[in-house]
Amino acid sequence: MSGHDSRAEAAQPATARADAHPAGEHGLKRVLGLPSLFLFGLAYMVPLAAFTTYGIATDVTRGHLPTAFIVTLAAMTFTALGYANMVRAYPVAGSAYTYTQQTFGPATGFLTGWALLLDYIFLPTISYIVIGLYLGIAIPAVPGWVWVLLAIAVVTGLNTLGIKLVTGMNMVLVGAQGVFIATFLAMSYLTVSGRSEPADLVAPFYSADFSLTAVVAGSAILCLSFLGFDAISTLSEEAREPQKTIPRAIILCTVFCGLLFVLMSWVGHLVHPDWQTFTDPDSASVEVMVSAGGDFLAAFFTAAYVAACFASAMAAQSAVSRILFSMGRDGALPRRVFARIHPRYRTPHLATLVVGAVSLLACVMSLDQAAALVSFGALIAFTFVNLSVIKHYAIGLGRRRGADFLRYVLTPGIGVALTVWLWTSLSPLTFVIGLSWVAVGFLQLLRLTRGFKRPAPTMGHES
Repeated sequence: MSGHDSRAEAAQPATARADAHPAGEHGLKRVLGLPSLFLFGLAYMVPLAAFTTYGIATDVTRGHLPTAFIVTLAAMTFTALGYANMVRAYPVAGSAYTYTQQTFGPATGFLTGWALLLDYIFLPTISYIVIGLYLGIAIPAVPGWVWVLLAIAVVTGLNTLGIKLVTGMNMVLVGAQGVFIATFLAMSYLTVSGRSEPADLVAPFYSADFSLTAVVAGSAILCLSFLGFDAISTLSEEAREPQKTIPRAIILCTVFCGLLFVLMSWVGHLVHPDWQTFTDPDSASVEVMVSAGGDFLAAFFTAAYVAACFASAMAAQSAVSRILFSMGRDGALPRRVFARIHPRYRTPHLATLVVGAVSLLACVMSLDQAAALVSFGALIAFTFVNLSVIKHYAIGLGRRRGADFLRYVLTPGIGVALTVWLWTSLSPLTFVIGLSWVAVGFLQLLRLTRGFKRPAPTMGHES
């Protein structure tokens, strides 16, 4: 072990180390390896997520969605490296909440966790909205809200039964998406190559209507598609060798899915270049599928996409319940509800039920509203994770020379700049709602600290 590594280990509180959370009567079960973590991230991010806000983001970017995905991928790659570094320092549940709390103090950690809750709570809602939207189109005799309620009930039940069951289901559902993606790419190639006029391969990336401001605004919306790598970090207490497997899964998932999003959005624009003609931006993906492969591909897409959203909802609800569990265990939220673990299934069952209840908003919220709120909270959390890397390693441990400067100063610094840039590109309404949420969190912090007269809740995982 190097001198730096020894200092890093010594600087970590005992409760932040992997062995401080043994699988036992009061702990979560360590059952996940790298393949399961990678599949969990894929299920959360959804390989078909390029089509979640396809019409909305295409309209915002003026037909340059692939370029927007490249910008988002660049920002998320730097942030994913930041998460990987912080997982090595604090391999416990809690994600950005834990990292910021341990680095900047309990009060800042609480507010970061509160902002993180905004995107985690509403990400399952997005999946349920899409399930209701597409099944409502496919089976108009059944109202969309019926499908939403059914999906919430099934997902909440599976998450209560255990994380291993969730990852097993995700493996099947991710496999189904892989089959669809291969079919979509093959049929799109046949469609584009069979046209009399050659396709403009560059136009989806850059054309006469290109606007950097518009592309960045679209990139800010697309951040929600990359939340899978963040979700992986919430399973640190259920992963085997978390300081190795979690960082690897984070990087693999981010880069793999990001490149896949770029590819699919590019192909989508080639088969349906007239993006101004979309009938409904929320379901524009169906029109793309009809252009690529007719009614067959549109039906196949609906089935695969609903399966993908179901997998994403399972992963998202699992992740946010563990965030709530971590905050409840610390006393930031009521312990009697959020810090409880089911005696048989070893899952935070009450936190899972709370998330299911909040997800009922999917019956009344629109897709663009939910997407904007998710991106708002995510970008705040991403910014503070990058700042935590600088504070913990470069400032706290003095690791800022040579390769350490690149790893712990320059890389997270670029991550901060990119995430703040994307964050400021969100709509004014999103800021009003998002900042209102943060204000509620600040009031909760005042209540917990009695006006900062006593310390904010801190990590206490000995139980």
